[in-house]
Amino acid sequence: MRVVTLLPSATEIVYALGIEPVAVSHECDHPPAARSKPVVNHARIDATKSAEIDRQVVQAERNGGVYEIDLDVLAAAEPDLIVTQGLCDVCAVDQVLVADAVSELGLDCEILTTDPHSLGDIRSDIERIGRAVGRSDRAGEVIEAFDSRIDSVREAVPETDRQPSVVVLDWLDPVMTAGHWVPEMVSIAGGRTPVDNEASVPREWDEIRAVDPDVLVVAPCGFDLEQTEQNRRDLTEREGWDELTAVASNRVYAIDGHEYMNRPGVRMAESLEQLAGVIHPEQFEEPSKEAVRSFERLTDQ
Repeated sequence: MRVVTLLPSATEIVYALGIEPVAVSHECDHPPAARSKPVVNHARIDATKSAEIDRQVVQAERNGGVYEIDLDVLAAAEPDLIVTQGLCDVCAVDQVLVADAVSELGLDCEILTTDPHSLGDIRSDIERIGRAVGRSDRAGEVIEAFDSRIDSVREAVPETDRQPSVVVLDWLDPVMTAGHWVPEMVSIAGGRTPVDNEASVPREWDEIRAVDPDVLVVAPCGFDLEQTEQNRRDLTEREGWDELTAVASNRVYAIDGHEYMNRPGVRMAESLEQLAGVIHPEQFEEPSKEAVRSFERLTDQ
């Protein structure tokens, strides 16, 4: 089966099922073999600073969308199945754009849309994609391994009368708190989320100051650690930054938001392990410096 994947999490799922996609999105870089595949789309964003990216996204949404599909590449891929998403039209190509491209090209293929909001939804997506590519048995094995890693974290969390409060940021300017599957992950990892949000939403900085988290995790969507370092002043120059409990106790951490936390696929279990390592460092192994670093020592290797 010829499969095109238009978001990194889908690419990782397809590879985990033993299928090699014939084309991918511009952000698909794991496993490394994905980097050599034809790229079906590109983004109309060329900034590196969070505020400027936000401005360009708003402008692009008013003028045809953030992404553009290369129709020639998609046609040459001759897909039987295209896996796209309906969760966020800023994060990846959405199903409307894909449907329009398929119609324009007259392609005879199935479009499978993912829309995960929880770890259970991620399991369902693995199962659905497995069924679509004829690898249901393998999908069951992938889900079993996924659940096993999650259960291992849940069972290792120490019993305590007070769980540390944890805020996870997935954008810096404007400040946004992570929703969807992230609050569930915080709970499994032995923390509590002091802000109530189902989706990732913008917050006033005073709201973060008011909840004053014990642990602050900085994982901007699409940012690796280097880009997070380039944007660190979006937080550190805000009023009251040094007064936050997490800052005073050196419990602010940066997680590679490009590779982890924001990819609802098979590696979300690994993201959970890293999150548990910063919430309860006394109980879990120290996360890899390639994925997680102290926010105050981002440039340390």
